[in-house]
Amino acid sequence: MQSQKSFADSLMAELRPRLREARKSWDLIRTNYTAMAGLFMVVFMVAVALLAPVLAPPTPFTDPLEIPRDWRFANPIPPGAEGHVFGTGTNGLDMFYGVIWGARTTLVSSLFVVLVSAIIGLAIGAVAGFYGGWIDEALMRITDVFLSLPALILAMAITSVLTRSLNNIMLALIIVWWPGYARLMRGQVLIIRESIYVEAARSIGARTSRILFRHIVPNSLSPLVVNVTLDLGAVALTMAGLSFIGFGVPSGFAEWGRMVSDGQLWMPPIMVIYNGVEYNAWWTWAIPGLFILIFTMGFSLLGDGLRDILDPRTRR
Repeated sequence: MQSQKSFADSLMAELRPRLREARKSWDLIRTNYTAMAGLFMVVFMVAVALLAPVLAPPTPFTDPLEIPRDWRFANPIPPGAEGHVFGTGTNGLDMFYGVIWGARTTLVSSLFVVLVSAIIGLAIGAVAGFYGGWIDEALMRITDVFLSLPALILAMAITSVLTRSLNNIMLALIIVWWPGYARLMRGQVLIIRESIYVEAARSIGARTSRILFRHIVPNSLSPLVVNVTLDLGAVALTMAGLSFIGFGVPSGFAEWGRMVSDGQLWMPPIMVIYNGVEYNAWWTWAIPGLFILIFTMGFSLLGDGLRDILDPRTRR
């Protein structure tokens, strides 16, 4: 009983300053209007992605990311017509289904690319910065090779060699994205490894692995967290760009860039006729484009807010 009480006391003693810090961070977010706007956009997108099966139930026995078609209409019909909330695109593609499931596609893909890239970059940068010498030289020269190539061109080259699929786009973006995290992590480790508490850990005989992963890496994560948040929007935009120019997923797939690419066929001055009325089919490209804007802007504003919160100089 006494041991359980002492464990609870030690746990609370450990959690109390962390909870105090979390409360202070939340207060800073609440007073930062741009961060709150970004948080609202991010929460909206996450909610849409999570509720996609409820908002737009998929057709049984088919890929949920394949947009259903209303084959009665070869040309687009306007929002609200024939039960289609956002109208239809080419060959009856349901725009509402596409943008809702596109939110899940974009969120999951962006998270996967950024987190895998961050883990690879964290490992390489931490090892290079901590050990230095020939290990640092070898790892950083490899990193420089990837950084010297234009990111979009490299991603286009990789996806053009491989088949057009979402998995290959994610693989290409991981190859493009990890060097930036490696450079960032190395710089942080070079600064923190000279700190007093690291020297103290060395002086009492702490193992190298413990010094690196218990003291240095956790204290180097603040700028990495900010970059991860900012890069979620950047990855989504790059993925949409690859699909738009034809290096991404095929037509009919619930991915915003592909939908905008399909919708550009109906940009002005092309007009469509529905029930005897002539329309400009703006919804085929404007609605998925608006969702791309909300997604990228949300994570950018939230990332800027996190940078202000996690920077000690700003917090003062």
